[in-house]
Amino acid sequence: MTITVTPSGAALGARIDGVDLSQPLTPEQKAFVEKAFLQHLVLTISGQPYGQEELTRFGELLGELELSAAKSFHDQQFPRVNVLSNIVVDGKPLGSADAGQVWHTDMSYNRIAGRATVLHAHKVPHRDGKPRGNTQFRNMQMAYENLPSAVRERIDAMEAVHSFEKVWQGMIDRGSNRPAFTQEQRTQKPAVVHPVVLAHPWTGKRALYVNRGMTDSIVGLPRQESDRLLSFLFDHSERTDFAYSHEWRVGDTLIWDNCASIHTATADYDTGTPRLMYRVQVLGNEDRYRQHNGTLGGRFAMQS
Repeated sequence: MTITVTPSGAALGARIDGVDLSQPLTPEQKAFVEKAFLQHLVLTISGQPYGQEELTRFGELLGELELSAAKSFHDQQFPRVNVLSNIVVDGKPLGSADAGQVWHTDMSYNRIAGRATVLHAHKVPHRDGKPRGNTQFRNMQMAYENLPSAVRERIDAMEAVHSFEKVWQGMIDRGSNRPAFTQEQRTQKPAVVHPVVLAHPWTGKRALYVNRGMTDSIVGLPRQESDRLLSFLFDHSERTDFAYSHEWRVGDTLIWDNCASIHTATADYDTGTPRLMYRVQVLGNEDRYRQHNGTLGGRFAMQS
């Protein structure tokens, strides 16, 4: 079958047809998907729902998979697959019901910026005949390019602190029933430092690399000044002219670039409209990260 790419027409995103992810990809198919991924930042590959083994196999084509620090909603046989769901079985949640409901970049809490997330849909909530729970994206390369030149010059050599605890506590503050952040999680995922402007480890293209969910402060700035600058950068990066909104279909596999985009889940559904997704997260590559971003300042000083 011929593989085709259809751009979304938005600031990022494309659909690939002619690839069946329930089967192993050929080297040629893998190369085609990787090229389209680097160009469009968010890819949709549609088909029938498949299992966690197939999802793991596909994710590993892009790199090593993360074992989440959340310590919940994992299959013992496939521990790198996270279950995202609002379904409750015998009084117990099947998966995380509130994942991603704030603008963020997956794995910016890691010492090396994460490469990709792969999310596969088994059940999509609907209401009044329309799918709910769209995933919203923003193109952070475009966000950087459209900053005022004075701001770009100011932030080009800056670094920022990213914190897994910040996004976790933020969800609790917004009403999540997830448990308090533990000392074990704090030890496993300490705060880290990244450049405010990230050179993409695979392309070298520069992108704004801060996000409202996990970026806590600018290194070296007083807290009030840091908060003002970050607030400006957050608001700027979330502008709708940098946007793509993915409307889910059962069987969709969505792949997004965590070095050059931010995203958020739209919580416009309830327990009466079931949602079931399986996710793997592809870790970054340290050699590529260092090649394009060096060791400026304290960038690796907070590594675990």
